[in-house]
Amino acid sequence: MLRYDSPASDWDSALPLGNGRLGAMVYGGVHRETLRLNEESVWYGGPMNRTPVGAKYHLKHLRELIRAGKHRDAEALVGKRFLATPKSMRHYEPLGTCMVDFEYPNEQSGSGSTEDVVKDYRRSLDLARAETVVQYTVNGTQVRREVITTHADNVIAFRVVASREVTFRISLTRMSDVEWEVNEFLDSIEVIDERIVLHATSGGKGSNSLCLVAGAQIHGEGAIQIVGRELEVTTKEALVVLAAHTQYRHSDVQQAAMSDLEIALRTGSEKLWQRHVSNWQSLFNRMSIQLFPDNTQLATSERLKNTRDPGLVALYHTYARYLLLSCSSSYPKALPANLQGIWNPTFQPPWGSKFTININLQMNYWAAHVSNLSECELPLFELLERMAVNGKRTASEIWGCRGWCAHHCTDIFGDTESQDRWMPSTLWPLGGAWLCTHVWDHYSFTGDKALLTRMAPVLKGCIDFLLDFLIDDSNGQYLITNPSLSPENTFLHKESQEKGVFCEGSTMDMEIIRQVFTHFLLISSVLGAQCASQDCVSAVESALSRLPPITISPKTGTIQEWGLNDYEETELGHRHVSHLYALHPGNTITTSSDPTLVKAAKKTLVRRLEHGGGHTGWSRAWLINFWARLRQPAECQKNIKALLKDSTLPNMLDNHPPFQIDGNFGGAAGITECLVQSHEETQSENTGCSARLIRLLPSCPAEWKKGKIQGVRCRGGFEIDFEWEDGHIHDPVRIKSLFGHEAILVFHSVGSDALDTGVKVKVPAVQGEHTIRRDV
Repeated sequence: MLRYDSPASDWDSALPLGNGRLGAMVYGGVHRETLRLNEESVWYGGPMNRTPVGAKYHLKHLRELIRAGKHRDAEALVGKRFLATPKSMRHYEPLGTCMVDFEYPNEQSGSGSTEDVVKDYRRSLDLARAETVVQYTVNGTQVRREVITTHADNVIAFRVVASREVTFRISLTRMSDVEWEVNEFLDSIEVIDERIVLHATSGGKGSNSLCLVAGAQIHGEGAIQIVGRELEVTTKEALVVLAAHTQYRHSDVQQAAMSDLEIALRTGSEKLWQRHVSNWQSLFNRMSIQLFPDNTQLATSERLKNTRDPGLVALYHTYARYLLLSCSSSYPKALPANLQGIWNPTFQPPWGSKFTININLQMNYWAAHVSNLSECELPLFELLERMAVNGKRTASEIWGCRGWCAHHCTDIFGDTESQDRWMPSTLWPLGGAWLCTHVWDHYSFTGDKALLTRMAPVLKGCIDFLLDFLIDDSNGQYLITNPSLSPENTFLHKESQEKGVFCEGSTMDMEIIRQVFTHFLLISSVLGAQCASQDCVSAVESALSRLPPITISPKTGTIQEWGLNDYEETELGHRHVSHLYALHPGNTITTSSDPTLVKAAKKTLVRRLEHGGGHTGWSRAWLINFWARLRQPAECQKNIKALLKDSTLPNMLDNHPPFQIDGNFGGAAGITECLVQSHEETQSENTGCSARLIRLLPSCPAEWKKGKIQGVRCRGGFEIDFEWEDGHIHDPVRIKSLFGHEAILVFHSVGSDALDTGVKVKVPAVQGEHTIRRDV
């Protein structure tokens, strides 16, 4: 639970609610409650055709310039021929704002007072109930306010209970959170049948029109009056309901929103809350992490001052699960979590609040499976299917390739062209390929063969593009990408002394392709001819054998970022650590693999940190995952402390700065990686086939001496519960095998690092629940 002893002074202190589609930031003011509202499909404008037609005819020349090290000329050619127009795809916008202004009776006269006496103020977000609660006393009147955003009934519900009658006015608007902004971005506000109805068009050709409605219901005595275009309520107990829709799902948005509102009001507050909590807990209660001591009674602002508090780390993880379930749920035409999840207060959001796919959207789902919330990832695949359709034109017109591709951003419409004109990020056609790695990963946790079958054509299109896009290196030995880049980073070319962006076969490119090819072969082994022909499988096997290895710099002992070229970095503390993709989220580098690569990975991380790396929230979260995979608990603890201290806002949302939600999800994934890992495989002693290796407490910091984890999911279809105290795991470990696969469970101890081989115990290849004891 998040607790505060004062109202939110700004958005960074407000508390988030969401049902996947609708979101609200609740401020908890005494005299004015502010709810900043979002709906996931409120985006500026409609789909566009931005493809730079004919770019493919200049590809050969571009590749020649890059190979020759003529970086200025290469960038000039890219700017002229390869970038999309308009340069920006669509961006996300707020739904609107609901304000509730309160007047309280004076203790003596019963009239309103401008000098109200407020006592015993408390504000909280109950993660287990997905409910904000504000409690206080004003002039002797006790007030309790509760807000939920319910998936079960598809509305935002606001309940007010007071010991004496209070009066409050409900109003809707659609303004930016910028304090000097005075424009209302809406078409109309009307009162229809005692309901406030706001219509707006988010702007631009083909925009999704929206309708936001508000209605109220009183319990017992009281009255509801229409005052201008507001509702005034006087009562001791009332329910306020907000509903909204856009033309993304409904042609008649007012009818859809009104229907949701009327049904909710007829249902009543008690049933709304019961249905909401039951629905929420059926998913949220599947998994939990507890670390002790846990100072649960302290205000969150006080807890954030002590970054060594294990209970705060567990709260951070719990909060991330709460956020994921709140901003990414499965239903028809669902959208995945964007750069801000679902919570955006401004009409000009940072980076457009788009789906950034050179790490950020992917990171949003790193914690989904291990946290037993695999359903939350399903909207990602709906978006991926739209991208695969649009990306065919992109692949053909820009790159002269079959299949489909996407660059480093996308939007609600699955736009696959380049975004903006910033060279270090813009022309990178592997964003879609990275997203495709989520297909096999989803299957490895869930065994969902139907999804695998559904996504096979998308993956096949990605494979066709990659096979066509790869070319021979200058020696004809390896297959590489050209143009290539390492997202958002730059280098200095030794011979020409030019600062460069484009290279051949960056390490990240080749590791993404290696993983996509490997996953494709695994999927083909499951689906057979449903996935691809034998000729396609053979082509992938041949291409996979010709990808270059990860290269270590002889100068620095670190992994080379730009593939086979040992270029000098221009920003040693860069936020992206793309050349360690093979360590995380990939699994080419593990602590049981080539020790020279492990050593080089450590040096790479140390070098980044020594020069200021990890200075954004999401990049700090990525560092936690790297160190966890390297099984370095002391480094994990350092970076978790830094994430909490430097990159966490008062409401515990991640601070890039400004707010980006990927750091919350990446941080939660890293915390779980400290406690459980399942990315490795080993050889079965019985069959000689591969068996899943599951490590318990592989990177658990020494400070986390006592804890409990329930419902954590692992690759291979395993679900595990265990406890530890005084640094050691208690017998027995409870493990549920969903698929009946064989696994090896490895017991580690708190504070142990990669030198600890642990105690290995076999999990039998039998479906069902098992109790596993350490064999000592």
